[in-house]
Amino acid sequence: MKDLARISAGHPFRGKIIESRGSGIVAVQMKDASVLDNVNWAECIETEPTGHRNDYLQIGDILVAARGSHNYAVLIDATLTATGRQAIAAPQFFIVRAATSKILPEYLCWFLNQPPCQRYFNLNAEGTLTKAIKRNALDEMPIVVPSMARQHSIVGLTHTLQQELRLIEQLRRNNEQMQAAIANQLAADLLPKPATPRQYR
Repeated sequence: MKDLARISAGHPFRGKIIESRGSGIVAVQMKDASVLDNVNWAECIETEPTGHRNDYLQIGDILVAARGSHNYAVLIDATLTATGRQAIAAPQFFIVRAATSKILPEYLCWFLNQPPCQRYFNLNAEGTLTKAIKRNALDEMPIVVPSMARQHSIVGLTHTLQQELRLIEQLRRNNEQMQAAIANQLAADLLPKPATPRQYR
């Protein structure tokens, strides 16, 4: 990995990330990111970074969860620009930035989420209660770099599959909402009707 990308740590917040509305800078935390949807910018809170580091995220950066049982990777894509704000990563992430034209950030992000890399993470995680990946382990991770044409093909296939998964997830949510509405209506029919107040003349 170290021959393909520059790796840095997330922003060094001390303690809880404090919300600061109107700052124009959002913090991406683990709760805001997922493999399927990348970053949910609407859920990221605005905050004031500490110190003087210029570690704002760029399109093409990859966030790798350094802690937890699943060391997933998410891509910072063009939706960042649409927010009109700058962004920084929480300290629970490593930031991976491709340093060569030989590899597509989208492909690298995809490969990091695949079984060979996940097995590598599991074998190299440290800690008992909370597992964590060290920087040197990420540096030494073996990365397969196919031809650029093959990378583009894989990225295209991945986008198609993600769109299908999002559609399936939306259908699942719609189904749950419909069933909940039916159940609520059935339950409402069982409840006693409120008495009609008597009218006096």
